[in-house]
Amino acid sequence: MIVRILGEGQWNVTDAQVASLNELDSAVESAVDGGDRETFAQSLDALLAAVRSVGVPLPDESLEDSDLILPPSDATLEEVRELLNDDGLIPG
Repeated sequence: MIVRILGEGQWNVTDAQVASLNELDSAVESAVDGGDRETFAQSLDALLAAVRSVGVPLPDESLEDSDLILPPSDATLEEVRELLNDDGLIPG
């Protein structure tokens, strides 16, 4: 699965790794729902760091379609609220 972090690049992440990322995604979603800006920032940072850690970066010149698109680390709570669907940022 190809995951794009806006403004940074793309990472190849296995389905098993995506399952573990869902826990971090749930924390982001919960913070957004509760309007908790501090927890939101921490949770989003943790999610993006996990993608960078477990994923294999794709070369910048790679033109792969992204299966998931995550907001940049400086995204606001309001911006992420607009991106959320029923499954959070990461479906599943």
